[in-house]
Amino acid sequence: MDKIDVVIVGAGLAGLSCAYKLADKGLQVIVVERGDFPGSKNVTGGRLYLMPIKSLIGDMLDGAPFERKVVREQWSLFGRENSINVDFTANKFRDHDHSYTILRARFDRWLSERLIAKGVFVIPKYRVDDLLWENGSVAGIKAGNEEIYAHVVVASDGALSFMAEKAGLRPKMMPKQYAVGMKEIIELPEEKINDRFNVESDEGCAHLYLGDVTKGVFGGGFIYTNKNTVSIGIVAGIQAMMAKDPPLDAYTLLDSFKERYEIKRLLNGGNTVEYSAHVIQEGGYNGLSKLCGDGIIVTGDAAGFALNVGVTVRGMEFAIASGIMAAETIIDAKEKDDFSVRTLSSYENRLKKSFVLQDIESSKEMPDFLENDDFFTFYPERFPGFLERALWFGEGPKGKMGKTLWNEIKSSGMLSFKRLKALYRIKNI
Repeated sequence: MDKIDVVIVGAGLAGLSCAYKLADKGLQVIVVERGDFPGSKNVTGGRLYLMPIKSLIGDMLDGAPFERKVVREQWSLFGRENSINVDFTANKFRDHDHSYTILRARFDRWLSERLIAKGVFVIPKYRVDDLLWENGSVAGIKAGNEEIYAHVVVASDGALSFMAEKAGLRPKMMPKQYAVGMKEIIELPEEKINDRFNVESDEGCAHLYLGDVTKGVFGGGFIYTNKNTVSIGIVAGIQAMMAKDPPLDAYTLLDSFKERYEIKRLLNGGNTVEYSAHVIQEGGYNGLSKLCGDGIIVTGDAAGFALNVGVTVRGMEFAIASGIMAAETIIDAKEKDDFSVRTLSSYENRLKKSFVLQDIESSKEMPDFLENDDFFTFYPERFPGFLERALWFGEGPKGKMGKTLWNEIKSSGMLSFKRLKALYRIKNI
C-alpha cells in the first residue's frame, strides 16, 4: 500500500514546526487542520519565549509577525475592593530577544504559508475521525470515507488529543487536570497602549493577575500588549469552578474582570474584535501522555507540554521544540526504515536532554502546590488589605505603624502552622 512519510494532525505550533523541519529534509508531509485555517482555533494569551528554542529553529521564524518584545513584567494581587501591583523591568529584557507577544491567528497562518511555499500540503477544514491500523501499528488517518496512509502519524491535535486517546497513549483526563481559558482581543491605538502600559513602540508588557479575578478559584487573569490591540483573558480550573456552590459560570469571570477599576482604565475606548475560549492542560509532569507508539508520536499540548508556575505560564516554546524533536526522530526512522516504537522512542530521549522535560519535571510539584486555595483567596485579600490599612489616615491617632501591622499579621492567621507549612513547600517547587 502506498504511504506518504508523515501525516500531521493539527496545524498549531507543534505540528507546523514538525512539518517545517521534515520539509527541509525532503520528506513527504501532509498537515490536516480542523479549523477554517491554521490559527483559527488556537487560543493563547499570546507570549512566546524565544531564548530556549533559538538553537533549534534555524530560519523557521525569520520575518515572523511578532507583535511586541516584552520588556515589562507585572503581577497584581486583587482583593475584592483593592489590589497590589508589582512592576518589573530590566535592561536584559530590552537587550535580548527574550520573549514576544504574538497573535496566533496571524502567526500560525504565516507559518503555514511558509510551509506551503516549501511544497507541504496544509489542508484546513479537515476533521479526522479515526486512526488507521496495520499489524498493530498506526498506519494513517481516516476522515469520513477518505483515508491517508503514512509511515508516521504526528498527533498535534491539542489538549484534548483525540489521536493520543485513540492510540492508547493517554487515558481520559479528569477535570482537575484542565482549565478553561477565555480571551478577548481589544483594539486600541498604538500610542494609547504605549502610554497606558508605559512602553515604547514595539515594546510590550505582560501582566498576570491573581485573586478576586477568579472569585477565589484556581486560576488567574492576564493582559498582553500587541501592536494595536491588547489580549485580555481569564484562566480558571474546571474542577474548581464545578466545586463552587453554586457553580461558577466561566464567561462571567471575564466580564467582571473587565469591569474592575484597575482594568477599565487600561481598556477605556477599546473595541473588542475577537473572542475565543479553549481548554488548557494543567496536569504538569504527572499529566504527560506516553509520547510515542508504533507509527505515532505525540507533540505539544496533545502530550501535555504546558507549565503554569504562577508568575509565568509557558507552552508555545514547548510545542515548537517538541515538534522539531519529533521531526528529527522521524528523519532518523526514515533512514533506518523502522517506524516502530523502538526507533521512535528516541523522541523521548531528545526531550529529556532538552529544556522541555527538564523544566516540566523540575516543576512537577507545582500543580499540587497551586491547589492551595489560600493563593486565590487568603493572600490576595490580606496583602492588599494590610497596605490599605497602613496608608489610610482617618479620624484620631494612627498609632505605631510596626505594631499595627504586626497585630494585623497575628490576627489574620498568616502565622498558623498550616500556612507556614504550605509556604515552606516553596523550596521544593
